[in-house]
Amino acid sequence: MAIQESELILNPDGSVYHLNLKPEHISDTIIFVGDQDRVEKITKHFDSVEVSIQKREFKTQTGTYKGKRLTVISTGIGPDNIDIVLNELDALVNIDLKTRQPKEQLTSLNIVRVGTSGSLQADIPVDSFVMASHGLDLNGMLHFYQIDHISNPEIEDAFINFTNWDSKKARPIIINNSKALEKQFEGPNIFKGMTATAGGFYGPQGRVLRLPLFDADLNQKMDTFNHDGFRVTNLEMETSVIYGLSKLLGHNALSLNAIIANRANGTFSKDPKKVVENLIEYTLDKFVK
Repeated sequence: MAIQESELILNPDGSVYHLNLKPEHISDTIIFVGDQDRVEKITKHFDSVEVSIQKREFKTQTGTYKGKRLTVISTGIGPDNIDIVLNELDALVNIDLKTRQPKEQLTSLNIVRVGTSGSLQADIPVDSFVMASHGLDLNGMLHFYQIDHISNPEIEDAFINFTNWDSKKARPIIINNSKALEKQFEGPNIFKGMTATAGGFYGPQGRVLRLPLFDADLNQKMDTFNHDGFRVTNLEMETSVIYGLSKLLGHNALSLNAIIANRANGTFSKDPKKVVENLIEYTLDKFVK
């Protein structure tokens, strides 16, 4: 049965609704960034750029870096935007947009997030890189999908018990990265651990301006959680949903974060632009080695 127009929305030119892209506009290797201004900070290193399209916060550029075709997309901030971006990217490669039928031969994308984050551990300093071995979902968006076969209930239960997680909040979900991409991108100076994904920047990440928190000790409890070597290294707003939707859709995903703040000791990078640039160069070179 064809997917209805109300479910898979296309623009008059046949491109997918939010991203404004057609299948030929993207590579099967994609870099995610949050900030649309960071797209050109990556593609300035390209040999050439063949596609440049923007709609809302979703900016896409496709080109070649040392002969390898790559796509860079800005997702904006938060789990809701990742839900849009990953579903529409999957539609571009795995749904025939003319017949609205899923393809018999499915394509698996390789997706690497290049982001910024704050460390929760005193021993992971600012200006370092963190690779997310797992995404710890604290926001609940993935519960709208069938996720039992991709979660890690043993670690989840340990986290719930350790933090005294309130039953009125969505159950935390822990999802593995792509081990193939982890092997490709690991290096001697990269920290690894669980990246927690919050649904907001202030209260959900333990920041207090004028509103009191439901659980003021949650960050401290996450800092000290350790289950068979699994600990929470950093906190941001996208990784767990990238991992979850990629697993469900059959794509490979990895999240790399430049640490620009350390929440444990209250420090912030003296040159956050430089550490992001270093991570960009590291990521691009790993794609072609």
